Amino acid sequence: MHHPPLETHQPERCRPMTSTVSEIEEVIDSERTTLLNGSNGLSSPEPVRRRVSGKSPADGGSRRICRQPSFGRDIGHAAKETYLVTRLSFKLLRYLGVGYRWIMKLLALTCYAMLLMPGFLQVAYMYFFSSQVRRSVVYGDQPRNRLDLYLPSNNDGMKPVVVFVTGGAWIIGYKAWGSLLGMQLAERDIIVACVDYRNFPQGTISDMVTDASQGISFVCNNIAAFGGDPNRIYLMGQSAGAHIAACALLEQATKESKGESISWRVSQIKAYFGLSGGYNLYNLVDHFHNRGLYRSIFLSIMEGEESFDKFSPEVRLKDPIVGKAASMLPPIMLFHGSSDYSIPCDASKTFADALQAVGAKVELILYNGKTHTDLFLQDPLRGGKDELFDDIVSVIHAEDDDALAKDSLAPPRKRLVPELLLKLAREVSPF
Repeated sequence: MHHPPLETHQPERCRPMTSTVSEIEEVIDSERTTLLNGSNGLSSPEPVRRRVSGKSPADGGSRRICRQPSFGRDIGHAAKETYLVTRLSFKLLRYLGVGYRWIMKLLALTCYAMLLMPGFLQVAYMYFFSSQVRRSVVYGDQPRNRLDLYLPSNNDGMKPVVVFVTGGAWIIGYKAWGSLLGMQLAERDIIVACVDYRNFPQGTISDMVTDASQGISFVCNNIAAFGGDPNRIYLMGQSAGAHIAACALLEQATKESKGESISWRVSQIKAYFGLSGGYNLYNLVDHFHNRGLYRSIFLSIMEGEESFDKFSPEVRLKDPIVGKAASMLPPIMLFHGSSDYSIPCDASKTFADALQAVGAKVELILYNGKTHTDLFLQDPLRGGKDELFDDIVSVIHAEDDDALAKDSLAPPRKRLVPELLLKLAREVSPF
């Protein structure tokens, strides 16, 4: 079958606090919903169109979860997470040993973070003190099964939702890495759920995919309680998170096509946004080794080379069963910088080709001269116009004239870091 060439462009709320499953159940008494991914039952949502519908329900249709602040609970949760991260860091060091490349990367990362610290401090302040952020909502029974919610400031109608899986080389991923994206999208009346997941060595790739799928399931089945529209959910991942999210989405489609028991449906996802991701582990293992993520560590994360087929979405599509299931996938948009050296843009190009070969709807957007961190950090911290941000919002608000009108009148985003520091950070970035 002949396929057309890919289109390539060069281009009153409560204070935030931890919410538990039992607390949420207290609020949703009239519509008892399974909060963890342990139930096979799934209500049948109304079919999701491939394009974003225009208007929100007139009555808003959502019940908000509002709770009194508990400083002690926040301190206790922060202490537990600090202990967990510290313990896992020492465990990780035992795996890494002493290696020149990763030590140099660590030093570069330290310099990079220091240069961008003016922006990070502002984002951190908003993360901890903004009434629009609900931190560490529980979605599963594992220690890292938490997600952060970024809520728009107004309550008029149900909002579109982005489920975001953060990057971090499968080792240092954390839900707070999505703070900047979450806050900026919330300014455009979009709810963002940043999903945390087990990192290596606490977990390996199968654990990460399982966690991501549970997080997606939680959002699909419960986001209405937070004012989200369950029929307008978008899945997004960045870097390693793009790989994990793609694995979860393809695995869900495969299960669904086989008639297996599921807790969320692929049809509930309006579109998938993959930012700077890698989708073929065979093509990445040597590349990462040369950049400091040594082959032995990478193989441990990915459960050995024998698991590469299973966790390479690009390769899995060649399986006739999986290829057939690909027809169930939502529209897929792959974003990549042409000067990305952490994960070369060829990773998105070849994945797009593989998706197109099985009849999936895919669009590849390349950003000329952009690096791995430009798209996700430097450009948003720079403020003003941002191509990637505008592209994502335009898809989410497509056919919604009111939202598009508001977008056109939105003021330029605030600069958070001086240009000189941004340019220096770009030069020392280890990514």
